[in-house]
Amino acid sequence: MNDAAGTHDESSSNTWKWIVLLLSVLYIAGSLYFLFDLRTRVTALSSDQEASKQQLADLTKRVQSESAKADAQSEALARKIGLTKKELVSRAAQLQTEQKEAEARLAEEQKQQIGQVNGEVANVKTDVGGVKTDVASTKADLEATRAKLDSTIGDLGLQSGLIAKTRDDLEALKHKGDRNYYEFSLIKGAKSQPVATVSLALKKTDPKRGKFTLDVTSDDKTIEKKDRNVAEPIQFYSGRDRMLYELVVWSVDKKKATGYLSTPKGAPVPITTGF
Repeated sequence: MNDAAGTHDESSSNTWKWIVLLLSVLYIAGSLYFLFDLRTRVTALSSDQEASKQQLADLTKRVQSESAKADAQSEALARKIGLTKKELVSRAAQLQTEQKEAEARLAEEQKQQIGQVNGEVANVKTDVGGVKTDVASTKADLEATRAKLDSTIGDLGLQSGLIAKTRDDLEALKHKGDRNYYEFSLIKGAKSQPVATVSLALKKTDPKRGKFTLDVTSDDKTIEKKDRNVAEPIQFYSGRDRMLYELVVWSVDKKKATGYLSTPKGAPVPITTGF
């Protein structure tokens, strides 16, 4: 039973690691696809720019050709339209200026578009790096939480599950979801207190030595757990199916003991927990 619990615990931890890894891979794959798409856009813009340059070059050749023809025909044209040669030259210069201004505007627009795409590529690289950092941080947190919890041999000589030594440790165990956990505080000399489907009564405490004695009542039978240690798994069987219950006391003083009871997932659940 305890080997199965250990295997289940390891399987659960591995499952979380695989889930985190899978999500990271999917995010990175999507980011790389987006990066590839942006690079394609940059390439397309570069191609368009080269085509525009070629068109401008062709237009320049045509203008130069037309200018040469204009020079040859300027006198005749001037006579026909009533303009002097000087006025024709001035008009041609104006057309050339407008052409250069159009070229400058086109080059500036393409430069801005390429800069915007490069900025988006840089942002994607930053996001990918952030995901890698988050994955590493999450993995470190999981390992740190697991390192705080110990597994040891209970008083029945059986391997216990993970043991919580503080309330924070107990919250971590609850989130794992492997077993049911019921926290309790027992007053020395008080009547038996119901916890889950059993009852507990604190009989004696020895704070200096970290020891205590309590009675466990289960299935109409009372078992004395004498001179037990703080953080020691106390084990007993309960229920028709003889399920292994464990309780751990993590602190004792002159009048009180505080800890929790752990039961298997398939164990009966009380209507009220009694703590």
